Amino acid sequence: MILPIYVYGSGVLRKQAAEVSLDYPDLQQLIVDMWETMHHADGVGLAAPQLGKSMRLFVVDGAAISDDRPELKDFKRVMINPKILEASKQHCSYSEGCLSLPDIHVDIERPEWIEVEYTNEHLEKKSERFAGFACRMIQHEYDHLQGILFTDKAPAIRKKMLQSKLQSIAKGKGKAAYKTVVL
Repeated sequence: MILPIYVYGSGVLRKQAAEVSLDYPDLQQLIVDMWETMHHADGVGLAAPQLGKSMRLFVVDGAAISDDRPELKDFKRVMINPKILEASKQHCSYSEGCLSLPDIHVDIERPEWIEVEYTNEHLEKKSERFAGFACRMIQHEYDHLQGILFTDKAPAIRKKMLQSKLQSIAKGKGKAAYKTVVL
């Protein structure tokens, strides 16, 4: 089922998400709904808080951008209760966007690689190292679980320039090609 995406101004986006109990009722259906919602909105990642659920769960899928980034063709993950174990000291910058902040893009600095421990959709514990754009996608969604939006990491001058756009989204005046909600 396609669900509405909570946008800037929604309190759930600023909360630190709670651990997911692996016996959470309908966990598998929630994951299916997250995939469907993300693909419908033409996203490459979606965290549970973006659907109004303060849970440590997100999905990422690089297939949609694999024409430009062939290494992402088969990159698809469900991460339940992820924990970043290690991150590189070297950083790189890239323009990011977010389904919860429609029509906003900002260059954001992030570590070049990370090591993450998580539980997958089959309830198996995993530990992997990610680099490149896959690393960026995971860090972006992980931040949602921490109550952090990508614009929080923008330089101060850029944040100031975005204020009117952000306030417009918070007032329900943002434009998106998918259903959104501000709560």
